[in-house]
Amino acid sequence: MKGKQIIQTAAILGACAVGIGAFGAHGLKEILAETGRAETFETAVKYHFYHSLAIFLIGILALVKPNWTKLSTAAILMLVGVLIFSGSLYVLSLTGITWLGAITPFGGLAFIAGWILVFLAASKK
Repeated sequence: MKGKQIIQTAAILGACAVGIGAFGAHGLKEILAETGRAETFETAVKYHFYHSLAIFLIGILALVKPNWTKLSTAAILMLVGVLIFSGSLYVLSLTGITWLGAITPFGGLAFIAGWILVFLAASKK
């Protein structure tokens, strides 16, 4: 992905994070209370939004530093992290399917790998 595409992806993710968070706070309040997973849902929204902002900043960096080629992969890994980490927690919160908790750490690993790639991109001579 190029910088512009990364920024557009971040914008879509950010809009989704706000919408999902608002829907969770209002429209899903009873379901989350029934499943006892309001806190889990909130964690999913937080990581979703934090990494939407991170992807946005990676997009800006990619425009300013196009030779930092690892930034594109970092953005993709963070997108994968949002989908797996936050996605599994969203579904777990709404359905109570607890085995989804077993895949959540893979999303966390994708986040960590993305951050490491940002570090490596910035370390390039």
